[in-house]
Amino acid sequence: MTKEHRTAPDPEWVQMYRQGITTPKIAAGAGMAETTVRYHLVIAARLEPSIRDEHREAAFVPPRITAAGRQNLQHILALYRTEGRLPTTSAATARERALGVWLHRRRQEAAKGVLSPIYKEGLDVIPGWHHPSTKKANDESRWKQRLAEVASYRAGGKDWPRHNKTDIKEERVLGVWLHVQRIGHRAGRLDPTKEAQLDAVIPGWRTGRARGRR
Repeated sequence: MTKEHRTAPDPEWVQMYRQGITTPKIAAGAGMAETTVRYHLVIAARLEPSIRDEHREAAFVPPRITAAGRQNLQHILALYRTEGRLPTTSAATARERALGVWLHRRRQEAAKGVLSPIYKEGLDVIPGWHHPSTKKANDESRWKQRLAEVASYRAGGKDWPRHNKTDIKEERVLGVWLHVQRIGHRAGRLDPTKEAQLDAVIPGWRTGRARGRR
């Protein structure tokens, strides 16, 4: 009986597959059709599903460590040492955004179990580096909270909160937030979605207090 007609998987092919050798290479070495080898391996995987994981682990080639990658790692470690934080993809500077993208890719590799040991050893000195920063979500939540607070402040019959010339902490906090929104709007940097929310919730926010009014 030839290998093509066996109903049991060929043990030699299965062992080669466990060692990370690809189906085309097994077929070429055996002088058989790739579909035949693949058929045998499908049967073997049904009998023992773990062989697919063994194949992936054996075939895995760690990502190449580059000089740029080592430099990115050192810059991230330096940022954490000096500022106690990690870079994000929404950072103000292009360099930090690039570091954020690099770190995001290392997180993806770590989740898949394919992160380079060198990168892992370096990043593991930072607690929780595997998890993306929540800064963006926190900032968004804080923005919505300030919007609601200004709306409530105005609903109480008060004028627009001031960012200076006031000793009232609540007013100053809301005034500074509102001042920042106005600056962003005038500079064309305010997110259109946020601008629409401001218009809907606190109309008149752009101009604020009438001149001369205390």
